[in-house]
Amino acid sequence: MLKKYKKYFNFGFFLIFILLLIVSYNSSKRKPDSVGELITDLRWLNNFPKWLDVPFMVWINDGWRAFSAKYGLIFDAIGYGLLRSYSIIKNFLVDVPWPIIVFAVVLLTFYASGKKYGTTLFVGLCTFSIGFLNPRFWDKAIETTTIVFIGIVLCVIVGIPIGIAMARSPKVRNAILPILDLMQVIPAFCYLIPGIILFGLGAIPAIIGIFIYSCPPLIRLTDLGIRLVDKEILEAAESFGANKKQKLWGVQLPLALPNIMQGINQCTMMALAMVVIASMIGTRGIGDEVLLGLQQLNVGMATEAGIAIVLLAIIFDRITQSYGEKIQERTHLKKDIKL
Repeated sequence: MLKKYKKYFNFGFFLIFILLLIVSYNSSKRKPDSVGELITDLRWLNNFPKWLDVPFMVWINDGWRAFSAKYGLIFDAIGYGLLRSYSIIKNFLVDVPWPIIVFAVVLLTFYASGKKYGTTLFVGLCTFSIGFLNPRFWDKAIETTTIVFIGIVLCVIVGIPIGIAMARSPKVRNAILPILDLMQVIPAFCYLIPGIILFGLGAIPAIIGIFIYSCPPLIRLTDLGIRLVDKEILEAAESFGANKKQKLWGVQLPLALPNIMQGINQCTMMALAMVVIASMIGTRGIGDEVLLGLQQLNVGMATEAGIAIVLLAIIFDRITQSYGEKIQERTHLKKDIKL
């Protein structure tokens, strides 16, 4: 398909290049005296000629001002909603006594792991150890957990529908895959820039950065999980009169749930990797303890905070991974019963 239109793409790129040259030439204050000057005076090869400079910065700034004037209120409303959600969840968890939170995490792990006592005991010990390392890490861990939780919820709300659309439509998949590839090669700090521009400093740009940075794995694994559903099972559902909606909700999504849970697990790990980077823009949490320790050359403080982040990552990983394994066991059991 691409080979068929390759010559048209090349011609299009050539036209775009010529257009950029014309625009930059007209917008430049310094122009060559003649074409011969470019040929006889080869000093311009050492540096880019000024007249080739394309005023991208001016265009971006002008476009951003127009965009802010038109849609600024919408992003203000989004920022207010995210900030209120963050404040409500954080304040609630901070007010809850730590033994109750540890007990709740233990119960959640016990259910998610399929009543595995070893995993439950290990996660409970990790949860207690966060406050045991340093008492102030407990509230910091709650702030970090709140940011990560909201970011993962946004990933689930946006990522799973996109993954479903990719699995159901090859055209959508071909359009989204290059965007996902681009998102996964951009440096992590760059994901904070849109949030800073739109919402300023603090927790909200961190949530936006976590959302953008962590969403691609969930989209890919949702798409993969749905496409891996056996055609024989789908044909059996069709033979019983199931329509597309019934096949999606009754067959494809339940069978793809292990892959989706794996995607959520990957999202969580990537979100926690963003915590320290987000602390550089004023986001409170365990990450700012690491940053403060590095700024003060306090190795002990940075190490303690780093261990706390590792413990938090272990808690999230064990809960999501164990629940995914539990669902996978149930899925294989149902398949064996049907066969």
